[in-house]
Amino acid sequence: MKLHELSPAPGAAKPAWRKGRGAGSGNGKTAGKGHKGQNARSGGGVRIGFEGGQLPLYRKLPKRGFKNRFATHYAIVNVGTLNAKFEDGETVTLDALCEKGVISKPLDGLKVLANGELTKKLTVEAKVFSQTAKEKIEAAGGKAEVK
Repeated sequence: MKLHELSPAPGAAKPAWRKGRGAGSGNGKTAGKGHKGQNARSGGGVRIGFEGGQLPLYRKLPKRGFKNRFATHYAIVNVGTLNAKFEDGETVTLDALCEKGVISKPLDGLKVLANGELTKKLTVEAKVFSQTAKEKIEAAGGKAEVK
């Protein structure tokens, strides 16, 4: 069987019904739209959410929350993850974490948190460190560099 030999099952595909093509077509004059009214007009129908002039639901409901477009979103990693993914003496950067699949997007920089144990001597380059994470990295003999 070839692509040009494919066809739908018999009776599955119906031809389009050409509307408004005369009385003999069975769908002439009003073309299935009935007589008068909003839906019979050329730009017929109502916009999404329109409730016929009644106060719409989206105006009745309270507006909640606030989205700060200028907020900083960090890619977060724990020292326990660094211990598992990196060898002793390695440098941990945002690019290295992306390469190893620890984080998927760099966002606005790297933030290191203190969850887990760190036994390896690592040089960690990040924008932000939690105080405890910095202490754990330095206690293991590594360096916490703010970039």
